[in-house]
Amino acid sequence: MTFTRRAMLGAALATPALRSGLAQTPWAPSRPVRLVVPFQGGGATDLTARLLAERLTPMLGQPVVVDNRPGAGGNLGADLVAKSDPDGHTLLMCTIGTASINQFLYSRLPFRQEDLAAVALANLVANGIMVHASLPVSTFAEFVAYAKANPGKLNFGTPGNGTSGHLCGEYLKVRGGFEMSHVPYRGTGGVVPDLIAGNIQVAVDNLPAYLPHARDGRIKILAVTSKERWFAAPEVPTVQQGGIADFEAVAWFGVQAPARMPAAIQTRYATAIAEISRNPEVIARQRSFGAEPHPLGPAEFAAFIAAENTKWQEVVRLAGARLD
Repeated sequence: MTFTRRAMLGAALATPALRSGLAQTPWAPSRPVRLVVPFQGGGATDLTARLLAERLTPMLGQPVVVDNRPGAGGNLGADLVAKSDPDGHTLLMCTIGTASINQFLYSRLPFRQEDLAAVALANLVANGIMVHASLPVSTFAEFVAYAKANPGKLNFGTPGNGTSGHLCGEYLKVRGGFEMSHVPYRGTGGVVPDLIAGNIQVAVDNLPAYLPHARDGRIKILAVTSKERWFAAPEVPTVQQGGIADFEAVAWFGVQAPARMPAAIQTRYATAIAEISRNPEVIARQRSFGAEPHPLGPAEFAAFIAAENTKWQEVVRLAGARLD
């Protein structure tokens, strides 16, 4: 799917149904709510979850506690939530991987996608193509040429199997006609220090965590994977501008819940998240870590996921990627 900045900003205002639901507030949690993050701390998934938890706590009248459960490309955390009681006290901070890509990438999952219900989309984040400062390239086109001239010498790190970084990297290889080996980590928090240290030469990952290190000169950001240049790094060209036409892969983060959760509870959470997303301070904080707010309610988010499934199923097929 293609998203312009204007469309993303407009979505934050186009939620009258959610606004009307806020006035009713028919449900509230009776104990602390657990928001499961299926990756390590430090990445965009974790940052988004902690921002939502901070703002949801006073709105719901109960603490919303972030619970990091990394492993298996996010599948372990997703499985935990899919098999939880659908009473509104356990939620999943889902990603493009856990909610879309993994079902096509893995030969089997410990849960079924239909065991999770769409609650709310929160934001979108561009991926970046980052390299160690010592790599003798300064543009994405030079990087592709270097990779072709040095087959098998490049390793690219990502936050894990099935993440948008992983599939972006695989798709880049297919479209760019070069080879590099995938090194999956258990979250962005593991990729960043290894890239800085030169233990891996390339990272394909959500952009935000890498921006400070690029400004310090310890790494280089060669391109972003969004269709247009990303607001957080307008000086960085897109992959399309670097020579691979029609390439786009924007990561996204949202909230899912056990599938049998009552619609009233889903609406309560979606309403709250939409209100949070319209807050100017929240918008500023999300943009500070490279995210663009894009709130959608349950039905809209479900349709969004369905469209993403169509795209990523084809990407996995083209890349020939498969995991046991």
